[in-house]
Amino acid sequence: MCCVLFTGGLAARQDDTSCLPLRTFAADSLSFKSGERLTIVASYHWGVINADVGEATMTVQKESFRDTHYFYARTYVKTYGFWDKFFKVRDVYEGRFLTGNLRPLYFYRDIKEGDYRMKNTFYFNSDYTINMSEQKYENPPRDTVMRGHSCTYDIISLLFNARNMDFQNMHQGDIYPYSLVIDLEMYNLWFHFLGKEEKKIDKLGTFRCLKFAVKPIAGEVFDGNNNIYVWITDDGNHIPVYIETPIIVGRVSARLSKYDNLKHPLTSKIK
Repeated sequence: MCCVLFTGGLAARQDDTSCLPLRTFAADSLSFKSGERLTIVASYHWGVINADVGEATMTVQKESFRDTHYFYARTYVKTYGFWDKFFKVRDVYEGRFLTGNLRPLYFYRDIKEGDYRMKNTFYFNSDYTINMSEQKYENPPRDTVMRGHSCTYDIISLLFNARNMDFQNMHQGDIYPYSLVIDLEMYNLWFHFLGKEEKKIDKLGTFRCLKFAVKPIAGEVFDGNNNIYVWITDDGNHIPVYIETPIIVGRVSARLSKYDNLKHPLTSKIK
């Protein structure tokens, strides 16, 4: 669920490190503020099945330690009670990233999906090396050090960086690459800007949106042949309001259901 909601999927792993340059942000230019809270509902569609199966709650707070100022963001993903009987999900994602350039400092992931258990812990160093640890089930942790670059992110910091892209100078057809670390691997991924579109969101209304596509890596969930489509609000907040993609069996979607303490007026909502 989290990959669909927050990363938009993975492109094939590559050695090419070309990506958007690291940017510095003034506090008043950011698309979010401390205290923002979003709730996103995930749905599964297959044949006659069309049901909400779970949700993700995303929060962000500004914090500091000594002379370091950073944002602490947390995402909690869970399936609803009925669907727990089939495949119970309780996932936690945590990230800390600098307030000035949104560069990641720390990432933690605790995955509980069915009988599967896995934890990731990453520390991002100033020289772009990353101390990475992975533990599956009760096995001893696996540790490694990987070298990233100025735009290598974890899932959490990637989301907030993506919401702060240079949308003013974006043109339809533009492709924006990033680098993502997940598990003990590094992947290149990209956002493909498809243009502007109005999108009706169940129980919330209709929004002016910016639409993007990404191509996921083939695996147990994605067949690698279909894009993931993401709609974000065309206003100062740039919050995701809808995501959809086919998967190997059926189709999944996710929609914004609640929002609190947004930084900017939600001017994209038209009805």
